[in-house]
Amino acid sequence: MKKCLMPIWGSLFAVSTANAEWEVNLPVGVTDISALIFDLHMFVFWICVAIGFVVFTAMTVAMIKFRKSKGAVPATWSHSLTAEIIWTVIPIMILISMAIPAARALVEIEDTRGTEMTIKITGYQWKWHYDYIGEDVQFFSSLAQTSNEARRLGSDIDPNSVENYLLEVDRQLVLPVDTKIRYLITANDVLHAWWVPAFAVKKDAIPGYINEGWFKVNETGTYRGQCAELCGKDHGFMPVVVKVLSKTDYAAWLAAQRTS
Repeated sequence: MKKCLMPIWGSLFAVSTANAEWEVNLPVGVTDISALIFDLHMFVFWICVAIGFVVFTAMTVAMIKFRKSKGAVPATWSHSLTAEIIWTVIPIMILISMAIPAARALVEIEDTRGTEMTIKITGYQWKWHYDYIGEDVQFFSSLAQTSNEARRLGSDIDPNSVENYLLEVDRQLVLPVDTKIRYLITANDVLHAWWVPAFAVKKDAIPGYINEGWFKVNETGTYRGQCAELCGKDHGFMPVVVKVLSKTDYAAWLAAQRTS
């Protein structure tokens, strides 16, 4: 169904790269999870559109055809068992038709079985720590110095002149494409939230507690996000940048990190 519907949805909601900031629909994203969520969203959306069409059509017909000026006379019956059954059964069936795929999606989003690698993410005020479990590679990721200098009062630096202002880091999280990645997330001080819109991932980082989830990125590239939980005075300067490489390039990067 996804392959058949995607061209329709794409033609209805496509926007150019230049006008991406005006997009009003959910982004399709680049992960299996984001595609699943987008499909579920569009499924429910079109059900709501159909319901709205039926309801407003019935209202319009009733107002035009049965108005007082045309001699309409109010009905004298007090209730109809058949009508009550119809307007009870139909909404129940609609809710069930939405609840089943929604429940399946929730189960799939939380299913970390079959993952190929694990990343531990720890939130700090105001940076991220990444630990590649079993690979002996770990590092902190903080706001890039160019953005850090431009954000300060009296810096005389035009933020518009800084590429990816407040959305660049000194060390990117590097991951392989087409790999089911499990992430464990916690915090060292206060509440944080690791959020990358293109992945459809937003998970709370809670001190003393470990959350987990997974994603599989289907396209190479650089993807940006931010901390999505108010965590202190520098909350707005805590970006997330993920660089997704081919498996060959990732293996080379990982080998270089071990020897550095």
